[in-house]
Amino acid sequence: MARKHSKHGRHDDVHLDDDEAPAVVPPCWLCGRPTGETIIWHHPVPKSRGGRDVVPMHPICQQMLIKNFTNSQLQRHGMDVDGLLADPAVRKFVDWVANKAPDFTATMTKKQR
Repeated sequence: MARKHSKHGRHDDVHLDDDEAPAVVPPCWLCGRPTGETIIWHHPVPKSRGGRDVVPMHPICQQMLIKNFTNSQLQRHGMDVDGLLADPAVRKFVDWVANKAPDFTATMTKKQR
């Protein structure tokens, strides 16, 4: 009969030497803050529009982009984060979230259409 749980703990098999450096935490593509435990790998150009590249983002930063921009608008901006930051709503959001913890979450309002 198969075991439901491992005989060992989750990290018993992992052996880290003291010489090994900790993993580098990638910064968020939009706000530039270090990412927390949850990293979203976001397609700046949506996959439906031919996007292949992915960038690390906070979940709240990705939610803000999805709620405020259509796929066509994101395709036009592409990998140009400065173009997105030129939008007043994005700039206001990035300034607001700048001093929050990396794993900070909040509800987002829907875009007024």
